[in-house]
Amino acid sequence: MNEYLENKVIIVNSSFGNLVDFSKGEIFKEFKELVLSSEAEIIQEFNFNQKIVNAKYFIGRGKLEEIKEVIDKKKINLVIFNHNLSPSQERNIESFLKIRVLDRTGLILDIFARRAFSHIGKLQVELAQLTHLSTRLVRGWSHLERQKGGIGLRGPGETQLETDRRLISQRIKNIRKRLEKSHQQKNLNRYARKKGRNHIVGIVGYTNAGKTTLFNNLTGSKEFEADKLFATLDTVTRKNLVPGSESIIYVDTVGFISDLPTPLIESFKATLDDLKSADLLLHVVDVSNKNFKNKIHEVNKILSDIKAESIPQILVRNKIDIKDFDENEVTNPFDSVAVSAKEGIGMESLKDLVSNHANRGLFKGKLFINFINSKLRSECYRKAKIFGDEEVNDGWLISLTIGNNDLKNILSFDGVKIIESDFYLNKKI
Repeated sequence: MNEYLENKVIIVNSSFGNLVDFSKGEIFKEFKELVLSSEAEIIQEFNFNQKIVNAKYFIGRGKLEEIKEVIDKKKINLVIFNHNLSPSQERNIESFLKIRVLDRTGLILDIFARRAFSHIGKLQVELAQLTHLSTRLVRGWSHLERQKGGIGLRGPGETQLETDRRLISQRIKNIRKRLEKSHQQKNLNRYARKKGRNHIVGIVGYTNAGKTTLFNNLTGSKEFEADKLFATLDTVTRKNLVPGSESIIYVDTVGFISDLPTPLIESFKATLDDLKSADLLLHVVDVSNKNFKNKIHEVNKILSDIKAESIPQILVRNKIDIKDFDENEVTNPFDSVAVSAKEGIGMESLKDLVSNHANRGLFKGKLFINFINSKLRSECYRKAKIFGDEEVNDGWLISLTIGNNDLKNILSFDGVKIIESDFYLNKKI
């Protein structure tokens, strides 16, 4: 499963006429992007319509004959199906075509194997790969059916196939133990953040929606970002850069996709647990994609599957620099903001919304602080956004935006008072 995909491939997609979440063209386009992300060269595409699934070959024998003709003519190395094939279907198709066959889950696993860089990320991918491979060991390998004895490794009469299954099972158990230790460490880290009164903001969304670009903009990080599906695989946590909101911590996560394979959801427990512990989710949506509403639905469906649907959300309508966005298309405009993370458009509005949630409201206006409380003036510079600062009589007149929690603490001192209030933004999100 870790080997690179061959260069020359044929891709196959079948439509069954009962697709409700995405248009047929959108599904096939997304599939092609997945294949290109694996650095494979698409030689030919097959898009079939059929009423039912063929139990033996998934598609009809006549369609397989068409594919085989192209394979022989153009010397294709690999056929990739945009569907999850059963082990027997995958084996039967390989036997018929005489070349390697990969299904949708296998393709995503291959991409994940390339993009995992952290120790935990690699372990999670390997676990998903082995779980997927364990159901496909038969593969028609005749040498695996011979019985072989062994001392210290296998019992007398155990077949090579049984040995391989047992070794994979042992490896899966070992990886799960190591991941469990990592999960425990992450739980301690989450507890420490909560104890330190930090606010965790998880960045979620469909793959290639611009989550990492937004994350880098908010935190000043330089994480890898690219116009590719699953460019980010490992969870990254960074502190906020906005003055007055040092307690906000952002978590960048792997992107979701329709029909996300179950082994991946199970294997990426550590990543998904980071989301479940968040105080707020920034749901990033690529509004330049005409099917963005369907993708919002897919992401919310996965959040529901991992029991994270009750966490407050801000809908971040990203990539408005690519397409003018119609405000009427948003179901709840009060909990959403239009931005271009790449160009920095609308970022201040987003930061204010996040700060509003973390500080239980924002105050914008002018404060008077007398000269005796010079430390409070420094505190304002550390915890607020300052728009103006001038000396008046026996103190300073500071124009600022500050969280209500911090404002309350500052107003508790003598010699501090509100001179002018533009607004109190204390909407519950």
